[in-house]
Amino acid sequence: MNKFLAGVVIFFGAASGAWAASVTNAGTASVVLQVVEDGNRSEVAIDAGASETICPSGCFVTLPNGDRIGLEGGETIEIKDGSATVN
Repeated sequence: MNKFLAGVVIFFGAASGAWAASVTNAGTASVVLQVVEDGNRSEVAIDAGASETICPSGCFVTLPNGDRIGLEGGETIEIKDGSATVN
């Protein structure tokens, strides 16, 4: 029974991060994203050259240039000069 519970915990722990979006700042300056997830607004600062994992359950993101995008999770986003490329 303990092995089963440990397997379930490991499976769901790994799966929860698997659907989060990955954001990379390919620019030369840090950026701040406005993130709304489950009705909660927050700011995520990403230094130049750094990456962050956000939105494990989907969210809306406002980019530095004012564009707003919806994320479901699992996307890879690259930000450069305030604009984003979503894959």
